[in-house]
Amino acid sequence: MQESNQFGFETLALWKKVREFKNEVSKEARKLPPEEKFRLTDQLIRSSRSINALISEGHGRFTYPDQIHYCVQARGSLTETINHLIDSLDEGYISQEKLNQFRLKRKEIERLLNGYLIFLRKKRDEQKKKGNSDL
Repeated sequence: MQESNQFGFETLALWKKVREFKNEVSKEARKLPPEEKFRLTDQLIRSSRSINALISEGHGRFTYPDQIHYCVQARGSLTETINHLIDSLDEGYISQEKLNQFRLKRKEIERLLNGYLIFLRKKRDEQKKKGNSDL
């Protein structure tokens, strides 16, 4: 039976969308030739997994600055994943159409991530106004 987490990072629409993206990237990465296993395949899987890992780690942090920091890093991992997908295109492993599909998904994730960052920064600023600068 699957455990329900009503209040954790798993409830974030952003985390759910990134999970879908990660699974699609991993599926595509596993199609790469065997000689890419410890190069491009590994890089694609690692960078796509790190997006969700960073979002969830940030969610578990106590302060808003920490949460913001991890979300900014997640945005970097998202960009890194797209770069590896461009490498896949350049090597002839994926089509331009497939890359464009991933780029559209990246745009949607960036929109959600930027919205989450705006929310976190607003919360941080509200805490500062209340005189609690640690949050």
